[in-house]
Amino acid sequence: MTGLMEWNMNMLWRFLVEVSTLAIVLYYTFMFLRGTRGWPVVIGFTLLLGATVLTRALNLEVLYSILQYFVTILGFAVLVIFQPELRRMLAELGNLPLFNTAREQRENIEVIVQTAERLSEARIGALIAIEQSIQLQDVVESGIIVDCEATPEMLETIFFPNNAIHDGGVIIKGDRIAYAACIFPLTQRQDLNKSLGTRHRAAIGLSEETDAVIVAVSEETGAISYAYKGHLVRGLSIEELRAFLTSVFIRSDKARGFIGRFRSWSAQRASPAAPAVTKAASKP
Repeated sequence: MTGLMEWNMNMLWRFLVEVSTLAIVLYYTFMFLRGTRGWPVVIGFTLLLGATVLTRALNLEVLYSILQYFVTILGFAVLVIFQPELRRMLAELGNLPLFNTAREQRENIEVIVQTAERLSEARIGALIAIEQSIQLQDVVESGIIVDCEATPEMLETIFFPNNAIHDGGVIIKGDRIAYAACIFPLTQRQDLNKSLGTRHRAAIGLSEETDAVIVAVSEETGAISYAYKGHLVRGLSIEELRAFLTSVFIRSDKARGFIGRFRSWSAQRASPAAPAVTKAASKP
């Protein structure tokens, strides 16, 4: 009898661990995918899966066989449909700080901030992608190797009108400009404002595919924007841009830990889905 009770307790413990693990994985997966382009597919797949379980419970064999066939096919289709989201989610799990020290991080942030300020004042359009854990060269098209130190003067020279490589975007790796004249993938979202230009659509598109931070400067208005995780914020002040970049690239020891990143990540994902384009709050 004692042996049977121990066996039952072991089985119960294993069952609770397995169910808890599965519940946590599903929760964070749903939170990560909510608000992305593939979210309607998640809802449809969930409804289809629920219908399959229901037909099985009611012994509707014909409907069950048909739905089971579709669920099996969709299981493989999900890997293709959610390829960008899955890649970004796996990158988040192993995401490392972009720079080595807080001092180096702040120095590189200042390069981006000063560049955006200069280009904004001169009304020179720009598109700057700051690479994190996902290699951007695997996502973008073309691109000319530059491989030089990232400075405001160098970036301003690259984007200066009539320069041979001023069209397209720049990829920054650490403290160096890796590529220029890159063609970023345009977002396929249909709910964006029609007035949104190609530069900003490319910024959103690259942020949907990767974990990069993309800073854009409008050639028409000089307005500064950033795109991150498929979300575009426009009309930033220099202080707001600096604060955002600091929040992303300079992390406390707690935030660098696996649990800290997951708490921050889940808190952002659990909040109501924000629109793809947001205008920065204006100061009184």
